Amino acid sequence: VQLVESGGGLVQAGGSLRLSCAASGTFISINAMGWYRQAPGKQRELVAAITSGGTATYGDSVKGRFTISRDNAKNTVYLQMDSLKPEDTGDYYCNADARLWAYLPREYEYWGQGTQVTVSS
Repeated sequence: VQLVESGGGLVQAGGSLRLSCAASGTFISINAMGWYRQAPGKQRELVAAITSGGTATYGDSVKGRFTISRDNAKNTVYLQMDSLKPEDTGDYYCNADARLWAYLPREYEYWGQGTQVTVSS
């Protein structure tokens, strides 16, 4: 399973960006998908996650500003980031849990390469 992110970049504080992550490869289903971020010198943290049924979870620092969504037909997850702050700066990683075989109800976790988001003050 490969996860390819896009949409990062440089934006001024108060601006918006939209990240996309598309899953490809051989799998039975993609279940939970999410976004994590890592700022320089800090641990990776959850930004938002969404189940295949559409239930979303957000990190406390982004609630009310970011919106996660997904297109199951395209195996793609999106992160709409509004009212961006300098503290949102970091590398954003896509994460997905995939079921690979019909006879084995086990999920495997995959990560994308990351896309950089920089918010200037």
